Amino acid sequence: MALVIFDLDETLLAGDSSSLFCHFLVEQGLADQPFIVKEQQLMALYSQQQLSMDDYIAFQLSPLASISVADIEALLPTFVANYIAPRFYPEALELIAQLRAQGDRILVISATAAFIVRAACQHLGIDDVIAIELEESEAGYYTGQIRGIPSYREGKVTRLKAWLNRQNETLENAAFYSDSINDLPLLEAVPHPIATNPDDLLKQTAIERTWQTLTWTC
Repeated sequence: MALVIFDLDETLLAGDSSSLFCHFLVEQGLADQPFIVKEQQLMALYSQQQLSMDDYIAFQLSPLASISVADIEALLPTFVANYIAPRFYPEALELIAQLRAQGDRILVISATAAFIVRAACQHLGIDDVIAIELEESEAGYYTGQIRGIPSYREGKVTRLKAWLNRQNETLENAAFYSDSINDLPLLEAVPHPIATNPDDLLKQTAIERTWQTLTWTC
């Protein structure tokens, strides 16, 4: 049995769950169209490896400041059904089924807020998740701050090592599937890095290092 690790956005999913959630907020009347414009500007910084994750999370959660964590959770089934479930790559679903059949352990590690990632992974039946944890107030609201180390860039490696220690797991024969050059530190840390729907920088890196490359369609 090996550990198989997946990024979520643009890897298992044809889209970015964090951006999709922002569109969902607009649809629900919780944010306006300029919110989407600003979010896309921040995502452009992500593509350029220049995004401050603290800034992004604070911005993304700003429309939810007066909504309790419990009420946010109540919105998630609708979000997943309408925005996430239709966008999973068929090849990803087939691979997950194959990995389960052969007894491998599946872990999703994402640089997206944990409540979004867990909801998406619940749909897939994946329990092992590492994502960006959020601070909550005593009254049960998100503060807009990140709790602990964000699972972003080098932080994915740090968070994964801590998870491995807690789970008594190792990276022996482990694979990591990702689309993003931001995940280069973790791709370099596993025996089997697999560039999946890679962005231009990761595609070039994969060619130079003769890494396996996959292109999935939805």
